[in-house]
Amino acid sequence: MTTLLPQSFPSDLKLFVGNLPFNVDSAQVAQLFESAGNVEMAEVIYDKVTGRSRGKVVEARVIYDRESGRSKGFGFVTYNSAQEAQNAIRTLDGDDLDGRQIRVSEAEARPPRR
Repeated sequence: MTTLLPQSFPSDLKLFVGNLPFNVDSAQVAQLFESAGNVEMAEVIYDKVTGRSRGKVVEARVIYDRESGRSKGFGFVTYNSAQEAQNAIRTLDGDDLDGRQIRVSEAEARPPRR
């Protein structure tokens, strides 16, 4: 499975977060990732719900289906430093979130659209 970056950030700063429970929003993902680095912003795509906190994570996003408004079960978290991103992978990959083991890995660059 190829993980795509929704924006252009260096891949060592942007993390893919998979196997999220469908009821988890971006603010909850941001809160979880505060344990590896402080969160500055959380944004839900399409719902346009935002929240702010403090810190070094640039963004945390849960991806939603445009038509149904339901979470697709994955998202992205971006840090300011590669060290914090690697710490998040080490400490959060396989963690339990509402009964599901989340996957945390470096995100891959999105291929150009045709």
